[in-house]
Amino acid sequence: MTAPALPATSRRGTANRSTRVLGGAALLAVAATAWLGLVATPPDQVQGQLVRLIYLHPAAATACYVGFGLCCLSSLAYLWPRTRSRRWDRLAASSAEVGVLFCVVTLVTGSIWGRGSWGVWWTWDARLTLTALLCAVFIGYLALRRTGGEPEARAKRSAVVAIVCALLVPVDHEATTWWTTLHQGNTLLRANPTIHGSQLATMLLSFVAAGLGFAWLLVHRYRVEVLEDRFEEEGFAVAIAERR
Repeated sequence: MTAPALPATSRRGTANRSTRVLGGAALLAVAATAWLGLVATPPDQVQGQLVRLIYLHPAAATACYVGFGLCCLSSLAYLWPRTRSRRWDRLAASSAEVGVLFCVVTLVTGSIWGRGSWGVWWTWDARLTLTALLCAVFIGYLALRRTGGEPEARAKRSAVVAIVCALLVPVDHEATTWWTTLHQGNTLLRANPTIHGSQLATMLLSFVAAGLGFAWLLVHRYRVEVLEDRFEEEGFAVAIAERR
């Protein structure tokens, strides 16, 4: 005997409660990271107060990579005939947009960090250049999604472009390993991490805060994508009806 399905209003209420819990957890994590990063942790012996950007910049960059990677995986799922669904196309669009947001945060905080460390706001360093290029190509991907045409054809070509754009992610991540750059290398992913104690704990918490914030934004952006598709479909149906 199967259980009765929940009414649409009940499911919507459960989803809203879950989203509020997720948003509350993200807010608490961000607040804790801000307090630890700005008040509790000591300044660095070398970088001084500038080290506090390490509690934002790496986490934003990681969230950016996750967003673009999720866009790529969703696009692959859409192109695969057995898993093709509008849900994957919506998820690809939503994750790309949130990824671009975090990529902009990465570029801005990186520029501030560079001004304090190198004396310039911007230099054509391999990591910086690739990150800017990554942001630009995914902005182009989002612009491509706004072009006209049949929804299915548009989703297919957007999926192909997303996969090609995502190839820059591993190149960007490994830029400090493959080339000699001004940007410092990995802080955590090494045999002897260069950060310890309360600074390490705060940095790890910043990744949790960025992950929760990313998830909260992604849920809301996906809901907007659903509403946009519904508006497009219903508007098309109304136009056909009026023509008839």
